[in-house]
Amino acid sequence: MACSTFSDRRVLVTGASSGIGRALACELARGGARLLLLARRQELLETVATECTTLGATGVMVLPGDLTDRAVCQQAVELAQTRWAGLDLLVHAAGISAHGRFDVSDEVTLRRIMEVNFFAVVNLTRLALPLLRSVPKGQIVFIGSILGHCGVPWNNEYVASKFALRGWSQSLRSELHGQGIGVLLVSPGTTHTEFFDHLIARRGTVPWNAQPGISPEAVARQTVRAIERHRREIFPNWRGRLLVWASRVSPGLVAWWMGKLGEHGVKRK
Repeated sequence: MACSTFSDRRVLVTGASSGIGRALACELARGGARLLLLARRQELLETVATECTTLGATGVMVLPGDLTDRAVCQQAVELAQTRWAGLDLLVHAAGISAHGRFDVSDEVTLRRIMEVNFFAVVNLTRLALPLLRSVPKGQIVFIGSILGHCGVPWNNEYVASKFALRGWSQSLRSELHGQGIGVLLVSPGTTHTEFFDHLIARRGTVPWNAQPGISPEAVARQTVRAIERHRREIFPNWRGRLLVWASRVSPGLVAWWMGKLGEHGVKRK
């Protein structure tokens, strides 16, 4: 169960209709948080809101909308200000991906993934910073990926977005160090969600999709503990931690393995 330190804390969660975002909303609800849930699918958001209320959330608001729309981000921040008079925790859990070779992909796919996974995150964070500065210990959580540490073939757009997010979050953490705002980067490995069912482009099948993974609930539990302990980065999946470790200790071996995946990983349609 989530710690009572979340009791009545004001939390904005993006990507809250499914996957890790939904699991995090539910875990924070168990601790009595006040939640503003943001995602595109209103019906699913309403279902999650009902679940969070049952689990113990102090209050739940929903805001359906596309994060890449600046007006939606502005509306979320204004809701937190007018209804709650502030914000304690901002959780970025929305994300999209695509599978396929770079040379058969297109600019539209790359730009869409970068808009959702990086630019929308940056924009919402910028808008929310004044509210986070107004509380004693504001926090920002970014759901990144192991693929923000180690590039893999057939996932180039997603990898680029997560590398960008990781680098930017490190710079942001340094800038906010003296302002009382904590920054946590969560880098899961394979997680069993519907993420792979909603790719914006599928030009083949990646082999790691079927690898053993962990549940979004397990990621959420570890993330909540990390928030409580004011951690800077966590790796919820041990296979992901192993890949990051191997890429640092033996980069040549990992590069060789990735090359093999690059040769045989995707079957062209």
